Amino acid sequence: MPESHFDLPVEHERNIFGQFDAHLRMIEQELSVSVVPRNGKVKLIGPASGIDDAKKLLSMLLVLSERGNSITEQNVRYSLSLLKEKREMAMVEIDRDIIIHTMSGRPVKPKTVGQKEYIDSIESNMITFGIGPAGTGKTYLAMAMAIRAFRTEEVSRIILTRPAIEAGEKLGFLPGDLQSKIDPYLRPLYDALYEIMGAEAFLKNSEKGLIEVAPLAYMRGRTLDNAFIILDEAQNTTPAQMKMFLTRIGFGSKVVVTGDRTQKDLPPDQVSGLDVAAKVLKKIDDIGFIELTSRDVVRHPLVQKIVEAYENYEKHAAARSGRAPKAVSSARGKRSTKS
Repeated sequence: MPESHFDLPVEHERNIFGQFDAHLRMIEQELSVSVVPRNGKVKLIGPASGIDDAKKLLSMLLVLSERGNSITEQNVRYSLSLLKEKREMAMVEIDRDIIIHTMSGRPVKPKTVGQKEYIDSIESNMITFGIGPAGTGKTYLAMAMAIRAFRTEEVSRIILTRPAIEAGEKLGFLPGDLQSKIDPYLRPLYDALYEIMGAEAFLKNSEKGLIEVAPLAYMRGRTLDNAFIILDEAQNTTPAQMKMFLTRIGFGSKVVVTGDRTQKDLPPDQVSGLDVAAKVLKKIDDIGFIELTSRDVVRHPLVQKIVEAYENYEKHAAARSGRAPKAVSSARGKRSTKS
């Protein structure tokens, strides 16, 4: 059986191979090789093609580790998938793009090709639609881009909004005044702000009116100039609400609209404003549509499996009923161009 060696500094072994060598076992299983770490070197035993792939993978993971990344199972799985597509250097290139640092000093950066295209679209377009399942970083990355633009004075304020739609529970049963009833719906936006910006900086800028978190209904009648505006959970807007929101945009503003078509809380007979916008606006310049998929999920690996399981279930259910599945194009990174 062929064997070869790879130089892997001891200080990076534990990070790359994972706790209790969990990542090492995954690499062995996926590439059909045996991996034996020994005093700063790794012995690779297996077929020549497997050894070659293992060297490429370890080189990729070593670069990530040397840059200070904590290697996760998601990193290893995604790197393996890129390796199978002969795109092993994509992971290294993606990791170069640091958007901003959180209050704890952790760098915020894209972790998949789809997320990289999402960030690129936000930078180059006035309006970007980020559409995809839970866990793909749609809201968090948009928030990081907004805070970066605010800190570099590209915009003078940040406006974050969501449709405060009831998801099977009635707002009226919640205690407190109107704001207390609405706040739980906006909590994910607050959480991201606190982590990246810090609670003190958020409260200070919020008191000055420079950062605003509000339900979508509060946007009516306003003109939003020189602002970074994020509309989250856009699949729960009606076509009228989406049109109202998009026509609020003023000069010097940048907009990100995020949504997950598979998690609508609208009445069954109500068309989603996100679906209508994707059809109406797809050929307009300076509007980007990015489709993220289950491959871009960066939460616990189990979340990716759950998303994939639901996607398969919905496809089979649609096939049995003779309908087209709800999810539209899986192509991502597509920029809108005039015909």
